[in-house]
This record gives sequence, C-alpha cells and structure tokens, in this order.
Amino acid sequence: MAAALNEKGSAVPPTLVTPPSSSSSASSSILSTVASPFTSLATRFGNWKAGFNLPNPGSVETLQKEVKQTHLTNFIFDGARADLTKGLSVDPAFQVTHSFSLGSQSAPSSYHFSAVYANANLLLQGGVGDDGNLNGRLNRQWNSNHLTKVQASLTNSAQAQNMIILEHDYTGSDYSVNFKAMNPSPINGTGIYIGNALQSVTKNLALGLETLYQKPGPDMDEMTTSYLLKYTGDRKDWIATAQLQPAGILQATYWQKLSDKVEVAADLQLIAAPQRREAITTLGAKYDFRMATFRAQVDSTGKVSALLEQKFGPSFAFLFAGEIDHLKAAAKVGVGVMIESTSLTPEEMGYPPQGYPPQA
Repeated sequence: MAAALNEKGSAVPPTLVTPPSSSSSASSSILSTVASPFTSLATRFGNWKAGFNLPNPGSVETLQKEVKQTHLTNFIFDGARADLTKGLSVDPAFQVTHSFSLGSQSAPSSYHFSAVYANANLLLQGGVGDDGNLNGRLNRQWNSNHLTKVQASLTNSAQAQNMIILEHDYTGSDYSVNFKAMNPSPINGTGIYIGNALQSVTKNLALGLETLYQKPGPDMDEMTTSYLLKYTGDRKDWIATAQLQPAGILQATYWQKLSDKVEVAADLQLIAAPQRREAITTLGAKYDFRMATFRAQVDSTGKVSALLEQKFGPSFAFLFAGEIDHLKAAAKVGVGVMIESTSLTPEEMGYPPQGYPPQA
C-alpha cells in the first residue's frame, strides 16, 4: 500500500486505527441480559399498580397531622409570651421574629431571635436564644419527588448535647419513603437511624412500617420495628390511624371534620408491658370563628385545657390559654400577643394600588 504524501512531498506514516474493545461491550451486554428480567418485572409491576389509581397516603411524619392541629399539645403555654414578626420580602419570603416568654412554671424566662428565608425550592431557618444555643434548618426540594432536610442544634450546656439530623424524603404516586440519621458517625457507625415507608393498599387504606436502629456505642446496638395503619374516609372528612410499637405500646387516633368550622379528634395511648399497664385517652375539639380560633381538650388524667386565639386584624392577635389539673389541684394560665409588621408597600405585597379602582 502506497504511503500518503504531505504538502512538501514527504511520506506520511499510515495512521493505526485501534479496533473497539470487545470486553466492555460484552460486559454491558451481559449486565443488560441479567438485569432485563428484573427491569421488565419492575416495569410491569409499576404499570399494574398505576392501573389502580391509588392516592399518595402522605408521610409517616404527618400520619397524625390533623389530630395534632386539633389538640392543644403543640399550642398550650403558660405565663406571658410575645412574638414580634417583621416581613422584609414576599418573593422570596424573608422575615425575622423576636420571641419573649416569662413567668412560666415549666421553663425560665427567655428571648429567642429567628429568621426565615424561603422560595419555591429552598427553606432556610435559623435562630439563637439568650442562653447562646443555636439552631438551624435547611429544606431543599430537588423535584416533585425528592426532598432533603438538614437540622442542627448547638448548645453550650453540659446537660445537653449538640445534634445534627440528616433526612431525605421520597414521595411516589401511591407511597412515601423517609430515611433519617441523627448524629451519625462515619468512623464507628454510632448514631440513631430511622427508616419508614407508607404504602396505599386501597383508596382508603394505607399500611406502613418504621424501623429504628440505634447504636450508642461501638459494642452496643438495638433495632425495633413499628407497624402503621391509616384509614381515610371517602370524602376525606375523617381519618383513623394506629401505630403498634414494640413492648406492647399502641397509639390510635381518630379525627373528623364535622363542618367547615368544627373539627374533633381523639387519641388513645395504651401500654401493655409486663411491668407497666397504663392507658391515656385525650379528646379535643377546634372551632374556627370568623376572626378567632378556639381549642378545648380533656384527658383521662384529669386535665382540662383551652386556648383562644383572637385576631383583631391581619397583623395582631391575642392569645389566652388555661389548664386545670384536677388530680394535682393545680392550674396554669397563659396570655400572649402576636404582632406582625412589614416594610413592604401594598403593591409589593400583591394588593391593588390604593386610590385606584381595580382593573377589569
């Protein structure tokens, strides 16, 4: 074969062409052949499930959301408190809050400053107290299915430890999966690890489980599994849940929306362990007025509590809380105010310009 000539007439050595390696293509072909039955089965199973048109049951974290919004457990307080919030931006949302509390029987007087920044895919929240403790939270929504959460708490108290929580949520069409790691150590694997899943079985019934693995030391570990159930009414106006934990612990809840303004909820916690047998029942109701919200609650331990949140305008609310413990002959009373101000104009907040008729 004659050699090619360049512009100067000199011979150019022929270029050697390396044939493609057959090992990589053979390996990929073997892998695809082995995985083909599994991928085909997964595709067929996914199409079979999609044919039932099952709804997403929500996450395990929000399993009892409606009950917690009705009961006073997350709202009751005593003493005096004030929350002063100032909005600095709407899109993206940015606000700061000054919180004061004093005169509580269960906690010392305190001051806390916090700030929140949020847009469509990101939430940043941080705060610091007068005791020097810091806390922060980050939520990142990658897409409609994946959500990553990071929480951190730094304390200067010898009686508490610093905490970091790494969490990831996956939301499918008819199921939800969550994995959480609390103070994980990549060196010796210590920490607390929690994984849970909730799957819709029918349009009303969802079943799930939650596994907790904790390793406080290199030579110590423990694993427990809880079983979950959630049943939703056809009109989504009532929800019943149950959670069976190890050692004979059962928690069952029931929530019902009686009307647009009235909601009721019940909670049963039953402990049937060999060394301890106990049951606590809590009944609560919430009534929404035009400018107020009233919550009332009573439980089997003799506690009766109520909370009234009265709004006098879009930026001012007054709170009054009370609790009576009949068995201990004790009572608690709390009063509070929530004030929200903003430096934005009505146009920046999305309201129509003042003094001009609305456009058709």
